[in-house]
Amino acid sequence: MSALPIHTGSRLFQVVADMQGGLPWGHVLDAGTGRGSMNWLLSLPTDSWTAITGAQSMAEQVRRELGERQRPQDRLVVGNWTDTQLLQGEQFDTVLADYLLGAMDGFAPYAQDQLFARLRPLTGQRLYIIGLEPYVPYSADEPAGALVVEIGRLRDACLLLAGERPYREYPMDWVLRHLRQAGFRCLDAQRFGIRYGERFIHGQLDMCTQRLRRLQDRNLALALSEHVETLRRRALALCQAEGGLRHGHDYVICAQAA
Repeated sequence: MSALPIHTGSRLFQVVADMQGGLPWGHVLDAGTGRGSMNWLLSLPTDSWTAITGAQSMAEQVRRELGERQRPQDRLVVGNWTDTQLLQGEQFDTVLADYLLGAMDGFAPYAQDQLFARLRPLTGQRLYIIGLEPYVPYSADEPAGALVVEIGRLRDACLLLAGERPYREYPMDWVLRHLRQAGFRCLDAQRFGIRYGERFIHGQLDMCTQRLRRLQDRNLALALSEHVETLRRRALALCQAEGGLRHGHDYVICAQAA
């Protein structure tokens, strides 16, 4: 499964903090944890946190990130949201779903429409969703956008050829509809333009290179590797000329149990 979107950062977590205002964080559930959300979570005045990941490898990364900072009341759990016993009977003041919806295809494909109903009984006060508007299936008119789409399509193709499932992102309007159906009330929803930098370019194309090592057809792997490096040069040149590749949107949604 592909890594979390490279452009995730403090900006979107700060939006969540602004939406939270003076409301205490209390007991927090990080419903799809990673190194980024965990580092942010550790900076908050929480009573406790529970962090869920579907991958043992991610759990190990998060444990290394935690070091000695995990308190006795905190938990890091490897689990899948299709497991009805996961956190059964528990409730949290604040629930964070940081790019969780898109990542679910790697662990629970075709179960995305059930996620918010699954999180509803766990949410005592606020649910925060950070997501990415889909861009890979769509064409772009601007050169920067066309390059971002080309990178995304090549990344997903390499993941599929290596036997992995790419992310499947969902738009904000889809999320808002399903939140209402699951018994949530939207309190705020904001969309933010993305400017991709060199870190995104290298991160996504390095992912391609790593997956191509697994291909048995080495002629295909060599041809795709050459294409990866050609695309890298084109993207880096335009990124430097324009100060980044501007394309697409992230979004942050704040919802409350109705």
